Order: sequence, then C-alpha cells, then structure tokens
Amino acid sequence: MRVDIWSDIVCPWCYIGQRRFALGLAGFEHRGEVEVVYRSFELDPAIGPGQATPVLDLMAAKYGMSPAEAGQAEARVAALAAADDLGFTTDRVVGSTFDAHRLVHLGREHGRQEPVLQRLYQAYFAEGRPVFEVDALVGLAAEAGLDTGAARQALEDGSYGDAVRADEGQARALGIGGVPFFVIDEKYGISGAQPAAAFTQALQQVWAR
Repeated sequence: MRVDIWSDIVCPWCYIGQRRFALGLAGFEHRGEVEVVYRSFELDPAIGPGQATPVLDLMAAKYGMSPAEAGQAEARVAALAAADDLGFTTDRVVGSTFDAHRLVHLGREHGRQEPVLQRLYQAYFAEGRPVFEVDALVGLAAEAGLDTGAARQALEDGSYGDAVRADEGQARALGIGGVPFFVIDEKYGISGAQPAAAFTQALQQVWAR
C-alpha cells in the first residue's frame, strides 16, 4: 500500500496533519507494508526568492484580518499543535518553499525523505528558523542526515525542480486545491489534518478492499 501526501513546509495544518497521520499509521497493523511518499505543494508559488513576510502580517493582508485577529487565529493553531505535542511559534516569516521542496526530493532519493521533512517542520514551526535560503537549508539537511556537499550542489544547480513541478501538476490533475491532502493507493482521498483514528480507519478500509 502507498500513501501520497501533498503538503507545504509553511502550512501549519500540514505540520499538524503529518503528526496525526504518523500516529494513525502507528495504529495500523500492516504499517510495515505501507510506503509513504511526500509530494510538493506550494501554498503561494508566486512568492519569489528572497521575499520574506512576517506570518501575522501575511495573514492580516491575505484574509483581511486585523493584527489582533491574526494573532488570535495563530494562537488557536498553536493550541492544536500543543495538543499533539508539537512546538509552535508565531515568530516566523513566510517565503518561497520551492527550494525546501527540492531538498525533500533529494532526501527521498537518499532514503531520508521523512527525516528531512520533519527537520524542516521542526525548524520552521517550533524554532522559528528560516527555511528559504540555501545556507539555511544545507544546515538543516545535515541535521537530517544528508551529506552537506550533495545538498548544496542540488540546491545550487536546480536539481529536483522538475520533480516539484510534477508533484504540483499531479495535484492539479487530481483537483487538490488545499493541503494537507492524503491519497491512499491512488483510490481514497483524505483532506485536512484529520484525527489519528480517522487515518487508521481509512488505512484499514482500503486494506480490506
């Protein structure tokens, strides 16, 4: 069985959803026979290299919120993250995640896709570290067990850009407009950061078929 997960590095619901999926998978008796593949999705592909906007400012502008309302919305998400034992800070900026997605693809080629994605999520949401520039990404790649030279070369020479675009094209073809989005065995779609039990149940249902 294979589960494809479309997500973005700066998406808090993806961060929470990935944790809940992991818990749901842990409760599935055939978990050892499940391949998990993380797919790229950019919430805002129009953000260019070098751009960085404080998350509360971005939310206020995007959703027509006041700064106070944006702060309250972030506090609600922080509470949900804490309930799943996830660190969360609002001291973050939002930038282009294209290079971070390329790094995740490099991780997949070296059998380290999940550790790379986890380190990116932890750095961004729990530690408020930037995940948009090459030097920062190379450092995080090393912390996730990748070779720094290979990571820097891939990021600087444009490797895996086609793979990112292919994931995004597949998302469009499937009608995926928001993330996280989970596809089990190319048959069963689940949208959003569902409870862990819902993921376990879905895996059981698809396995039974």
